[in-house]
Order: sequence, then structure tokens, then C-alpha cells
Amino acid sequence: MDDREIVALYMERCERAIRETQIKYGRYCHYIARQILDSEEDAEEIVNDTYLKTWNTIPPAQPESLKPYVGMISRQLAINEFERKQAKKRGGEVLLVLDELAACIPDRESTQIGESVALRDALNKFLMSLSGKTRNIFVRRYWYTSTLSEIAEEYAMKESTVGMILLRTRARLKKFLEKEGIDI
Repeated sequence: MDDREIVALYMERCERAIRETQIKYGRYCHYIARQILDSEEDAEEIVNDTYLKTWNTIPPAQPESLKPYVGMISRQLAINEFERKQAKKRGGEVLLVLDELAACIPDRESTQIGESVALRDALNKFLMSLSGKTRNIFVRRYWYTSTLSEIAEEYAMKESTVGMILLRTRARLKKFLEKEGIDI
């Protein structure tokens, strides 16, 4: 079943939409949550919460592509859960990743919906301007929260090389967003 058909089921309020989402994107959502939370049990809970939030947001939302939509929901729910669990202690890869991006991207709590859309569009434009390898490294780090060693192993590079690519890319991102008029 393709995404348009699944979204149509959501629009009709047919519970089959959840089953079809689970079949098509359950493993994907689980991978995202597992990378952030490092817990099978928590990841499974986030995936179930993803289905509920998807059900509650479609309609009115009507995404053309369901994969990034449910991926974004899973990621945000997992980050929220991680932050809730880590409120009293700092540490872990997720906080490190969020800290790395803090100098480049506006605080998500302070941005309005219009600003969020502008930021999303600018990020997409920036990512499309990167070479395929740099874009993949950036996405692996900041979307999937992969460690530097995981990325280095996948691309047969040294961790220091991956770190330098990410440092330079974040600097380019900051300049790009400033040029686009997005306040940091």
C-alpha cells in the first residue's frame, strides 16, 4: 500500500491506517527511537505513541510522504522522552548531538510555527547543497544520532575526519541560515 492510500485511510478515520503504517514504517520508527533512547522497551513505547500521534494529527495534516512524517514524530517523541529521563543528569550521545547543533539552529521552544516552516525549508535547501557523502554524514549524526565511531566505520574514515566534516558543515549551516535571515 502506498503512502497516499494510507493517508487516505487516516483521513477516513479507518483504523486500518495504523496497521498499514506499522507494516510499512514500524521498523523505521523503531530504529529512530532505539538510536536515541538506547532501550528496546522505550523504543517500542515511542513507536506506539507515534501511531497515536499520527492518528491524532492526520487530519488536519495531510502529508504527501508518510515516512518523513512518522519519522519526525518518532524522533521528537524519543527526544522528549530522553530529555525527560535525563532532566537531572547530563550525558549521552543525544545531548551531545543537540549541543553541537545549538550554535547553528534556533531553540525549538522559542520558534513559532511560521519560523519552524522557514527553518525546515532552509535546512532542506542547505542539505541539498551538500555533497552526497557530507549530507549522509550530517543526517546520520543529527537525524539518527549515530556516534562518530559508527559513522567513521560506515564510511571507512577516521573519527577525527568525521568530526572535522561535521564541524565545517555546522559552520556552513550557521552562515547559510544567517544568510537566509533565520535568527540563531
